[in-house]
Amino acid sequence: MKGEVARQLFVEENHQLIYCEVPKVGCSNWKRILLLLTLNLSREALEVKHNTVHRTRLLKKLSSYPSEQQVELLNNYTKVMFTRHPLERLVSAYRDKLLHSEPYYSGVVAGKIKSLFRGNKTSTEKVTFQEFVNFVLTCKHEYLDIHWKPEFELCDPCNIRYDILGKYETLEQDAEQFLRWIGAPRDLHYPSIKEHGSEKRTNSNITWTHLRELSQDQLQKLKEMYQIDFALFNYSVDFENEVLS
Repeated sequence: MKGEVARQLFVEENHQLIYCEVPKVGCSNWKRILLLLTLNLSREALEVKHNTVHRTRLLKKLSSYPSEQQVELLNNYTKVMFTRHPLERLVSAYRDKLLHSEPYYSGVVAGKIKSLFRGNKTSTEKVTFQEFVNFVLTCKHEYLDIHWKPEFELCDPCNIRYDILGKYETLEQDAEQFLRWIGAPRDLHYPSIKEHGSEKRTNSNITWTHLRELSQDQLQKLKEMYQIDFALFNYSVDFENEVLS
């Protein structure tokens, strides 16, 4: 197994569960749930702070196990992956990472983008969506950030047989069914909380508003970049018709 894939897989031994982390598909809330399951704590997931789930060492990754045990766990544990429409996920990543004051993304990444497309990395205006897309499209594929890297590359569903494939678009129902499937406590539910709580979640209409800013060439290149995600996870490439239908 590729090391980068093993690093995306979280192991929860109490319920014999392996969860693949796909950024911008509710992963912070899933890690809240994993932490509560790991610690056998009877608390609401929303009580777990955002920074805690991303910094704790209590959550185990498959990569931390010996290779032979990795194979054993993959063969015997329940494996779950959640997906999201590739273009909506891309817009969500832009809004979350480039429009807020996260030091790395609003500083380092934004500086690279401004330097490339404005010739001035100290420009104070925020990175536009068009600039962000051009940056993603010109970046070498192997160096794509995990927040916009194709989902199939993160979780390798062609080689890992996932028992459950849920979707962000039906997250509430899928999450509830999944938690009951693994025998989670009846009072544990997927939390509907967002890091930037005052801001509207990225939905199909917000996504379409951003996509309309792009050229046909940019859109076509994005569709080609995410073509395997579209095909594997049954998402429509024609986003406009999906929004207007």
